[in-house]
Amino acid sequence: HKSQEIFMKNFYSIKKAAELCKTTAETLRHYDRIGLVHPSDTDEWTGYRYYSPDDIVRINTVRALQSMDFSLKEIKDILQTKNFEKIIYMLDSALGRADRKIEELKEAKQKILRARKQYSEKQAESQPREGIYERTLPQRTILLSDKLTEPTVENLTGYLRHFFAQTGENADKFTFEDIAGIYTDNDGARMFAVCKNYLTVPGLIFLPEGRYLCAMCDKAARPAAEEELAARAEELCGAKPEYSISILTLTGILNWEYEVQVFIE
Repeated sequence: HKSQEIFMKNFYSIKKAAELCKTTAETLRHYDRIGLVHPSDTDEWTGYRYYSPDDIVRINTVRALQSMDFSLKEIKDILQTKNFEKIIYMLDSALGRADRKIEELKEAKQKILRARKQYSEKQAESQPREGIYERTLPQRTILLSDKLTEPTVENLTGYLRHFFAQTGENADKFTFEDIAGIYTDNDGARMFAVCKNYLTVPGLIFLPEGRYLCAMCDKAARPAAEEELAARAEELCGAKPEYSISILTLTGILNWEYEVQVFIE
């Protein structure tokens, strides 16, 4: 009984070993099956696995290497090899992958922060707008895209990169707001970015300060909303507006609506 007590103090059940290594018992069984980490002892009657402190160190080493994007086969080779040059080469490769992953995570974080800001602003609106309403908007400067006409999930990912590329050697003179929209006139529809800093280049348009008729709609209803606002603006101003603006407004992770805007002053 005493020897069994000493044994239990120095060994861990599979459940306890999994807890210590922040993994699952099934993962440890898989490591055992593929010869990556064998438990130091297995009860011949019950089949229960028992892990020593050295086994715990080996499991944690495997987990650390997995976090560096090594496959289990590569990890097995690393643990078995005594070739330091090979180990150094594999770790250098892992560092390169880690650097790329860090950059991807930084970019993903910025996208999440921008999305959270837009959702927070939308949530903060006192009441959802319905029908046709008026807004007084400041002067805005927009740059029309030379290629994009309609928004898609693909072209909205990294949206502003398209406009920086479009400005070419003047890219360092431009900064943009995180807003996407569509400018529609007699020549058709083109997407645009809102400029904060800019130079005079082809495609640059100044939207005047003043009163705008607005309406919220989805993609299918946008043409009808543009026509309705144009007709209402013509009634008010005595002339048909030359253009309309449709600002994308997020309504879900992959969903959006438009706020169509028509100038009436």
